[in-house]
Amino acid sequence: MSEQQEPNWERTVLEKLALSAIQEQRRSRHWSILFKTLGFLYLFIVMFMVAGWFRSDGVSLPKAHTALVDLQGVIAADQASADSIIASLQGAFEDKKTKGVILRINSPGGSPVQAGQIYDEIKRLRALHPKVPLYAVVDDICASGGYYIAAGADQIFVDKASIVGSIGVLMDGFGFTQTMQKLGVERRLLTAGENKGFLDPFSPVDPKHEAFAKQMLEEIHAQFIGVVREGRGKRLKETPEMFSGLVWSGEKSIQLGLADGFGSVESVARDVIKAEDIVDYTQQDSFVERLAGRLGASMAKALTPFEKAGVTLR
Repeated sequence: MSEQQEPNWERTVLEKLALSAIQEQRRSRHWSILFKTLGFLYLFIVMFMVAGWFRSDGVSLPKAHTALVDLQGVIAADQASADSIIASLQGAFEDKKTKGVILRINSPGGSPVQAGQIYDEIKRLRALHPKVPLYAVVDDICASGGYYIAAGADQIFVDKASIVGSIGVLMDGFGFTQTMQKLGVERRLLTAGENKGFLDPFSPVDPKHEAFAKQMLEEIHAQFIGVVREGRGKRLKETPEMFSGLVWSGEKSIQLGLADGFGSVESVARDVIKAEDIVDYTQQDSFVERLAGRLGASMAKALTPFEKAGVTLR
């Protein structure tokens, strides 16, 4: 009896092993399909996030809200750039559910060109969307180029300890002529164009170049003063020192008409705009974009004579 059952037993075991192998292959295919599907879904979501089709902060926009744009740090092509701030402001103003825009500023200043471009775009957007107010809210500091931009807002709100002002222009650099003499280093500068060595730090100061630079700074300073007067209007209580480059506390800036009142992002959204829901529209550059921006800025600095004596609203 056992001799007759033994071949049947082997056949049964083989059938089970074969069936188990087939089931394992099927499970492997199912898991493979599942992981591939999850992978494609992940890539799809990432593409949506990068394209801006979903808000990265996860906030849905079912009703009226306050739009927030952050301006943090030095205003420059490779830091708080006009491109990124302008794009952020455009997104904020163009959203139909935006009831008001807050530009939060924490900046010591920077490039007069970048600041001017942002200011001009603020004026354009305010004219294009007259029912959407723009308020500047100052954190720690809103100086020089930062204040240049803030002057374009409907109102400016500060903390009592904020630093505000520095309405002036500077061009800074170094001179190494005496150091070179002590070290016995000879400067060999060849130029085509009599002023191409303008403010060269390794050459003695040329009085003609110095006078030219001061004239240019006065022109940019006058532009800055004009922007402040235009933006602040009759609220401004001018003093002899107002445009001298000095800074004031937030409390004093209100007395001088450089600011309108005390306020934070939350209080302005709640009490002034009357829309407590805050949505951040600040664009965040990708790593590639930041790298490209820094390389572009580095190239620009290498090719301009003002790299030797940078002109800044700071």
